[in-house]
Amino acid sequence: MSLCIIFGGAGFVGTHLAQHFLKSGRFSHVHIADIRETPLKGLPNISSSLTDVRLPINLDLPKRPDWIFHLAAIHREPGHEAEEYFETNIKGAETVCDFAARVACPHIYFTSSIAVYGPCLTPTSEHSRLAPTTPYGSSKLKSEELLSQWRAGSANRRLLISRPGVIYGPGDPGNIMRMIKAIRKGYFAIPGSKNIHKSYAYIYGFIESVDFALDSRQQQITYNYVEHPTETVGEITRIIKNIFHSKAPILSIPAPFLVTAATFLQFFLRQKSPVHPVRVRKAATPTHIIPQVLLDMGFIFNFDFLSSIKHWQHVAPEDFEA
Repeated sequence: MSLCIIFGGAGFVGTHLAQHFLKSGRFSHVHIADIRETPLKGLPNISSSLTDVRLPINLDLPKRPDWIFHLAAIHREPGHEAEEYFETNIKGAETVCDFAARVACPHIYFTSSIAVYGPCLTPTSEHSRLAPTTPYGSSKLKSEELLSQWRAGSANRRLLISRPGVIYGPGDPGNIMRMIKAIRKGYFAIPGSKNIHKSYAYIYGFIESVDFALDSRQQQITYNYVEHPTETVGEITRIIKNIFHSKAPILSIPAPFLVTAATFLQFFLRQKSPVHPVRVRKAATPTHIIPQVLLDMGFIFNFDFLSSIKHWQHVAPEDFEA
């Protein structure tokens, strides 16, 4: 029996990964360890445990895991105090490394984030300067360092680190779906310039990158994952309008004005408005990421933004029902 553990596996990415691993036969058993119950609980060849990575990890497993996938993190912005990102993300990296050493698992795959680069005004690859500007990005960078120290502890260990952009796809109500809904309803506005680049990662393409990295022979890889090429906000909104036959105009409005408007909406609607000032600032911040390591390794990107939305419509049409 081949076994993997997915810490933080009850979320969007972990659920997709677990199902893919079993369907593809890469692993015959998946254990999902998360602070909340997995929606996959009770399915064949999936076990689960309520596990808080901020605390020492003790799991009753049938054998030594072949791979550990560390996805557990606090990542949503807004929603948490600064210290929460450091407490969960850094402590989680420490406890996962301790657990891997204790059970002698030689393989860890870690999902970091493009947030380790900070705002990307120009094309940014894995060779670019790391300058996180948020608690989330800083905590992810420190976690990478801790995992690299674990890898250096034995010549037999492998460490794969991905830095994905915002991941979207079937079942996810996040940034891309919020944008699609707003455009379809005719109330979307671009905060700032329509010419800034925004890098996103389609879940199916991201999973293909996971398989590609696992099949590689390298002991340690750190790679960006975003769909290639990265599109501008103007092009992304044009694609969405064409797919959903929207005739509503999309204006470019100065970001400070939209931030102020979002702040007032949050106040008057008692924080029930979906237009949050932090989200507006993030939407106006360029993320022009280049997945150079994957390009150099010969990875084939099967999705651009247009084909990803069409694929999403095909596999989960219910997500787009009015």
